[in-house]
Order: sequence, then structure tokens, then C-alpha cells
Amino acid sequence: MNFAEIADGVFVRRHESLDLNCGLVVGDGACLVVDTRSDLGEAADLAAAVRRVTPHPWTVVNTHAHYDHCFGNAAFRPGVIWAARGCAEELRATGEAQRAARVAELLAGGHAAAAERVRRAPLDPPDALVDDRAVLDIGGREVTLRFLGRGHTGHDLVVQVEAGVVFAGDLVEEGAPPAFEDAFPAEWPDTLGRLQALARGPVVPGHGAVVDAAFVGAQRAELRAVLAAVRSGRPEQGPYDAATMRVAASRVPP
Repeated sequence: MNFAEIADGVFVRRHESLDLNCGLVVGDGACLVVDTRSDLGEAADLAAAVRRVTPHPWTVVNTHAHYDHCFGNAAFRPGVIWAARGCAEELRATGEAQRAARVAELLAGGHAAAAERVRRAPLDPPDALVDDRAVLDIGGREVTLRFLGRGHTGHDLVVQVEAGVVFAGDLVEEGAPPAFEDAFPAEWPDTLGRLQALARGPVVPGHGAVVDAAFVGAQRAELRAVLAAVRSGRPEQGPYDAATMRVAASRVPP
């Protein structure tokens, strides 16, 4: 599995496991890796794929604190790992519960080796934290990290490469409904509106195929419909399946 170049020096690697996307931005003598996968084995595979593209030293970004985006962090040390401020504290607070849930899920599916890798993954929180906005120089390329507001989690970080590609993390989902377990459905549509305003080229979702600003707008409309259905007391009229709507409803304040 190799990286696909979606803009000059900007790459996406779409993984069969969880349909997860990881990103790579290559500059002059430096590179940036977006998200690190679920365990050290998966992270080592990702790192090897990066090295097939570039030998440059890396900086890392975690888009948020869910295991599939950051449990591989330790494999990229001693590189600096950036994230929104809430990401580090959330990983410390919920990492072991996430681990237990994922291990149980893998064991139930008969994936004992994968479960053991997740069980052994060290929790390595990001150490360069963003409150609002940070601008990185990645080998002469400007990469802006932005916290646009709460949505999929309380600490989603968006990665904007110059005026082109946006790595959206799980603020945007393609191929499956958004995940609401840790979400803020009342705020998510406005956050997506800010993200849509940034989009001038490809938008890389946390999972699924690369999309564009129009897709972000359509998902924003769906999230507004979720909120309207929940607030009207008729979640069954929402745009997603019943199970997804039940979780969304549990996350909307009374």
C-alpha cells in the first residue's frame, strides 16, 4: 500500500483497516505526517511507507485523540507531535478505556494478534499544543493547524497545506455516517461551515475517499438535519440509521 499524491508534494495513504486516511506533506528537507494509526505495528508500516517517499525528518500531527489516529505516536518519536490542546488531556483521560473497547472488539472478531498489538501500544500524548492556530514551516511549505470548533470531538484539529489541501480528520466522513459517541452535534455544523470556507482544493476525511468543499457542505446540511430531528423529538426522521441517530440524540443537550 503506497501513498497517493493528490497535490504537489501532498500525499494520502488510505488503509484497508478502518478505511483510515493518513497524510504526508513533503517540503525541502522536512516532512509532516498526519495521524499515526492504531498501534506500533501499524505505525511502523506507515513510517516505512513515508520513507519510500522521502528520507526527510518528520513532524507529526494528531487530528484528535481517538485510538486509530494516535496510538501509533511512539513509533514517530523523537519527532514533535502537534495537536489541539484538548487532545493530550483527552488521550490521558480516555486512552485506557479506548484500548479496552478496541481489544474487546478485535477479540470478538477473532483478531487476537491485532488485539495484542493494541494492548501493548504505549499512550504517547502530543507535546506541541494548539489553542487556536499555529503555522508550521515544513521545509519552506506553510502548513496551518486550526482548531475551528467542536464537532466530532471537543478538540478536532484541521491541517491546511498552503491554500490547497485540507486534512479534516473525522470532522468529515466519507462512506459511513459520522461518529457521534464523543461528538458535539449542536456545534458540529458551524464548525463544518468554517472548514468549508477554508477548502480550496481536496479535502481529506478521516476515513474514506478524498472529497471537496461541496461534500463538506452536504455533510453540514446532514448534520443540521440530525440536530433538527433530535430537537423536534423525532430522531427517526434524521438522515442516518436508527443506531447512529440514537447516539447523536444522546449527545444533544436538553
